[in-house]
Amino acid sequence: MPLDVVRLRVLVAVARTGTVTAAARELHYSQPSVSHHLARLEAETGAKLVRRVGRGIRLTEAGRLLAERGAEILGRLDAASAELAAHVGLRAGRVRLAAFPSALGTFVPAAAARLAQDHPGLDLRLMEAEPPEALRLLRAGRVDVAVVFRYGETAPEDDGVRLVHLLDDPSLLVTPPAYGGAGDLTACADGPWIAGCERCRAHLLALCAEAGFEPRVSFTTDDYVAVQAMVAAGLGVALLPRLALSAHRHPDVRVSELPGSDRRVYAATYGEPPDPPAVAALVAALLPQTDA
Repeated sequence: MPLDVVRLRVLVAVARTGTVTAAARELHYSQPSVSHHLARLEAETGAKLVRRVGRGIRLTEAGRLLAERGAEILGRLDAASAELAAHVGLRAGRVRLAAFPSALGTFVPAAAARLAQDHPGLDLRLMEAEPPEALRLLRAGRVDVAVVFRYGETAPEDDGVRLVHLLDDPSLLVTPPAYGGAGDLTACADGPWIAGCERCRAHLLALCAEAGFEPRVSFTTDDYVAVQAMVAAGLGVALLPRLALSAHRHPDVRVSELPGSDRRVYAATYGEPPDPPAVAALVAALLPQTDA
């Protein structure tokens, strides 16, 4: 039997909010109505989706699985509705972009300005997210385009994710001014390191392994301003992409490039081509601009 979208939305709301009461409040339903929809969904699927724990409920494993998939399905339905509404043209519509911080601090604002100039009726929504979270938002239909980066050792993206290459971004070794061994990881092998996001940390570990040592990571932060401040204070050394240094450069750090350690930056979309007009316009605005 096909799943009822309304009941699926109820299950997703319960999973997100944690209680029937909160889900009812979010959906503007009564509590008995939420309980009824859950019971009917269990009857339709033939699976136990929730179980009582004290005075509340918890999702079963089947319930969690259906809620996760349901969130993706509902997100795609909502996105399809918005795309259809805007399909008559780019005079009106909405397009949503998730991007990592150093992209938002460098080339994304210029792309947003180009998009606004070329398509003044298009409503662009921006959200900050590191690549794993941005891709989850993309698959769930909560954003239309994700600006992400990949290193050579990054695992392949999920099926359905399509990538458009935007630029290559070199990795830079960031040290206090008095540090020796510019561009030499091994010169920093015995000192403390400052690591970044999940993908950046994995890249740091891979590069250090190739150099023959395991870094002693003493601090972890996604904030590239904080990373540079800690390096300037002598608390450690770090790897940062050039985009991060372009967005903000602390005056008291030394920077040297590590050849062959670039990350590749992409605009990611999801689903079968062609992209809706608003999405295609945003991807085009993100591409590097060449002088005519």
